[in-house]
Amino acid sequence: MGQHIVVLNTQKAAADLLDRRAAIYSDRPRNIVAGEILCGSLAIPLQTCGPLWGRMRKAIHEGLNKSYEVPQLNEAILLTSGLLAQPARWDQHIRRTTASLAMAITYDTPPILSEQDPGVKAIDGFITHMTRATHPGAHLVELFSWMIHIPSRFAKWKRDAEYWHENYSAIFVDRFNDVRKKPLKGIESPSLVGTWIKDADRYGLSELEGAWLAGMAYTGGSDTSAASMAWWMLAMVTYPDVQRRAQAELDAVVGRTRIPTFSDFQRLPYIRAMVKEMLRWRPMARLGFPHCSTEDDWYDGMFIPKGTMVIANVWHLNRDPTIYGADAAHFNPARFLDANGELAPCPPETKEEGHVTYGFGRRVCPGRHVANNSFFIEMAMVLWACNIEPGKDEHGNVIPIDVDKYVDGIHIRPAPFKANISPRFPEAVALLAGERELRVR
Repeated sequence: MGQHIVVLNTQKAAADLLDRRAAIYSDRPRNIVAGEILCGSLAIPLQTCGPLWGRMRKAIHEGLNKSYEVPQLNEAILLTSGLLAQPARWDQHIRRTTASLAMAITYDTPPILSEQDPGVKAIDGFITHMTRATHPGAHLVELFSWMIHIPSRFAKWKRDAEYWHENYSAIFVDRFNDVRKKPLKGIESPSLVGTWIKDADRYGLSELEGAWLAGMAYTGGSDTSAASMAWWMLAMVTYPDVQRRAQAELDAVVGRTRIPTFSDFQRLPYIRAMVKEMLRWRPMARLGFPHCSTEDDWYDGMFIPKGTMVIANVWHLNRDPTIYGADAAHFNPARFLDANGELAPCPPETKEEGHVTYGFGRRVCPGRHVANNSFFIEMAMVLWACNIEPGKDEHGNVIPIDVDKYVDGIHIRPAPFKANISPRFPEAVALLAGERELRVR
């Protein structure tokens, strides 16, 4: 009520304010139920700026500034094997993969082999509660902040949020302490929690703060990646020419006698462009996460008072026809390639990502480089081994898919659809099985 809101509809304006003036545009609007009660002001994506946010930001950026190629490759093998074994369950395989990888990176755990694993269920439960708590209009206290002083016994919304805070705090602390009990490993097997425990004095985080930071890395990394990979599957079904071009590149570079690995990265520009295009075409959060100004400011003749909510219209910024061309609504990785088929320079305000999906300034996604590598190896592995086609009904007719239909939440996902997945060549299944036996423990 009485909230000033500015929506940024050009990449230049977004970069001018949120990147170049990050010192005064990096705060978050207050979120009482989700941010302060359910998460106890410990969830870094929702935290307002302050000393704790600064310490958490330092810890997460430094922890993710490492290579996690071993678990990423292992999970790509498991994902592709699962898709070929049970193609009808492709979405569950993606969810298992992203949860398992997030667990490995955060807690140095072995692969999760089922989406029924308690870790996967914990992610689903937390995301469900966060989605409900952050839904616009869900709680009057977000409009009338004085309601936070109502005793819990008279406010079910408050009582429920407090209960789930205690529940998830216990889960996150237990997982954090599971790592503490292990002999700490060296850089050969890195994990976020292992790094934070080893350098606890450097980061100045309490056990509860570290546990919640790990929980946010775990749940956020899994949910965003699962949503993105589901959109990618939809693109493969909908744009078969794109799939065939990627497979031709894989055949030329990798061949059919070995699996793709990270050593192929530089020689697979089309796959790398596909990662950029997936994130541009279907950003997980269409309006990103709102920023909040901490000082009065002027921009382009407009006065922006302190406390203004500043929203980057990510969906529009990623589809600006003056930047991406008249076909910006379509999935076309070639837009990121030059005449020689190599990656071209990205639009100047996108930090060499090619899109603005990862956010801006001091709130930019700290795991973007890790995510890009995960997407690269998963896409390469799946397309090397699999053909992905539209699902068919009992009469053999292709089932139409509405590419614009989605399931809402913190991160949007495509509406459920069917896909047929089959081996591209007879040796694919055996090669994957051999690699799984050799690499995955």
